[in-house]
Amino acid sequence: MNVQSFRFEIDADGVALLTWDMAGRSMNVITLEVMRELEEVIDKVSADPAIKGCVVTSGKDSFSGGADLAMLEGFSRQFANLAKAEGEEKAMQTFFDGSRKLSQLYRKLETSGKPWAAAISGVCLGGAFELALACHYRVVAEGEKTRVGLPEIKIGLFPGAGGSQRISRLMPTGDALQMMFKGEQLRGDVALKMGLVNEVAPAADIVAKAKAWILAGGSPVAPWDRKDFRLPSGKVFSPAGMMIWPAANAIYRRETMDNYPAAKAILHAVYEGLQLPMDLALQVESRWFAHILRSKEAAAMIRSLFVSLGELNKGARRPKAEPVAKVKKLGIIGAGFMGASIGYVSAMAGIDVVLIDRDQAAADKGRDVSRNLITQQINRGRASTADRDALLARIEASDDYSKLGGVDLVIEAVFEDRDIKAATIKKAEAAMGKDIIFASNTSTLPITSLAENFTRHEDFIGIHFFSPVERMMLVEVIVGQKTGSKALAHALDFVRQIRKTPIVVNDTRGFYANRCVLNYIREGHIMLDEGVPPAMIETTARMAGMPVGPLSLNDEVAIDLAWKIVQATKKDLGPQAVDPREERILDELYNKQQRFGRKNGKGFYDYPEKGPKKLWPGLAALQPVKLDPDLIDVEELKQRFLVTQSVEAARTVEEGVITDPREADVGSILGFGFAPFTGGTLSYIDGMGAKTFVALCDRLAARYGDRFAPPKLLREMAAKGESFYTRFAPEKAA
Repeated sequence: MNVQSFRFEIDADGVALLTWDMAGRSMNVITLEVMRELEEVIDKVSADPAIKGCVVTSGKDSFSGGADLAMLEGFSRQFANLAKAEGEEKAMQTFFDGSRKLSQLYRKLETSGKPWAAAISGVCLGGAFELALACHYRVVAEGEKTRVGLPEIKIGLFPGAGGSQRISRLMPTGDALQMMFKGEQLRGDVALKMGLVNEVAPAADIVAKAKAWILAGGSPVAPWDRKDFRLPSGKVFSPAGMMIWPAANAIYRRETMDNYPAAKAILHAVYEGLQLPMDLALQVESRWFAHILRSKEAAAMIRSLFVSLGELNKGARRPKAEPVAKVKKLGIIGAGFMGASIGYVSAMAGIDVVLIDRDQAAADKGRDVSRNLITQQINRGRASTADRDALLARIEASDDYSKLGGVDLVIEAVFEDRDIKAATIKKAEAAMGKDIIFASNTSTLPITSLAENFTRHEDFIGIHFFSPVERMMLVEVIVGQKTGSKALAHALDFVRQIRKTPIVVNDTRGFYANRCVLNYIREGHIMLDEGVPPAMIETTARMAGMPVGPLSLNDEVAIDLAWKIVQATKKDLGPQAVDPREERILDELYNKQQRFGRKNGKGFYDYPEKGPKKLWPGLAALQPVKLDPDLIDVEELKQRFLVTQSVEAARTVEEGVITDPREADVGSILGFGFAPFTGGTLSYIDGMGAKTFVALCDRLAARYGDRFAPPKLLREMAAKGESFYTRFAPEKAA
């Protein structure tokens, strides 16, 4: 056999061990070459009478993260080229045949006549878990690091190598659908209870356990290939089955708003597949998989949430000439919730933290934020008391600025007031090392002006975290006019060290994410003033693909903060820079009604001590007019929500704030939840086409105002037939 990605050996008992260990990679991935080699091994095992069975395991810390998505993207490119050369029918057949090769390979393993067992430690996801499901026995390592699952839905796909058919035959249909809809990653003990694996053992024993099963006479026949097999939830067309499918369809529509074709394909594949023998069921799954693989949603999500996200996490925008920096000790000034939370995620990453505030009591209170956050993890079974002790030991609370003398990086997170920040910066510089980078966690104040309070302008940078820090994965790294490459490299290295995703943003008021998301919130305020029913505003925003409505989001970020931003904008840029309708709504809520949002239990919503939040009935009194909901164009409302954010993103590109479309797209999804199925703000425009988008902007601007007017850049792109990913190719921007 000619295998390079695996090691193959046969022990004295006649059990083969196939160890997946790809050279030059930290993680095994499924490629065309891996598929070819695996087929060779399957043929060898099935043909050699001396081999009793085979155990497949990994030579790395993790089993595998699944298929190489570049391979799947290659199928799409191959289709486009073949369609031009030989016609769409020929191209589609070739595309279908290529997209189902992995499914056919796993079925060949499953029906090879020899027992196969998977010994899994670390992550085993997507196509790799589908390999394990095709094996006749699965042993997983105990512990938190082991995770199995089918997360394809998160990048616009669904399990297409037999996963949808096998798990819906291993576990109740409703549970299988939920697992695939959510893309859940399960611990070994949970997977065992759900019937997805057969055994949990210490990591050192998993191969021995798998071999023991084979030697004990493990069956080479999958449950669904036996004549006595019965579906866990009964036949589809049965009283029990009909209890599942109407509810499943309703849940699908509620959770996806029909925006995710892959989720609908899961319903189709499972519903149709469960009525067929396995080989036909796999063919049905393959047809749906090929259909989804060619969808614009999958293409956009794969590019943004896998390819671009991976490139940014690996340092695509990092200055290559600068040496890699590692923060061993971090200084944080400001122990309020933001500063304390930055301290928490840093300490969780193994960094020692000095948390400084105006007095010891305030600093101690900030340290307690970490205590509370880790205690929540303990209560959920995700951490131990030993983890809490180790975490708190890494955080030193103090009111003494001299503690900054031994740190590798300083981040200020004090109150968003220019004078307070100026005093803090000067005091910190006097205490910290002379070659240490200083970062400001400002969300609105330009970095260039803040840097005037620091003598080494080139070593001053912005690192903007989003709240809640422990859950939000995006960090904006803001480059001032005089920020140097060393500061940028150090900031990006730190963000990577705490396992978050950075985007690089040039200095401007509101940076990138806040500019876009504030447009979204403003549009909700304006719709309220126009007379759109509040519930319709919120629901339509979710229908457009946003995670929460603009009124709910405003409550989360605080109404008083929104009011202050409007007033600061008015002061700095003049009254024409704010919309009087938005100002009136905020003035009524904040100043007259003292409704500050979730933090004081009343905002656009009421937050009772018990029960869910509800829209405040008093909102009706704030509307000068009330529109008939039956006469409102829902599609236009959805467009307004997405266009107002995307056109602002285009403006940031025109202004040079964003220079790489990957960062605009990834930042919009991770930072403020912009409709993930579109691929992000700029992919939304590219997917529609610049010419069509400009026409839509002009139509909305004519009806609703200049806030929808497309910038000159977009008109140029429309005239030339350009897209953001052609005009601003990431290779040129990086």
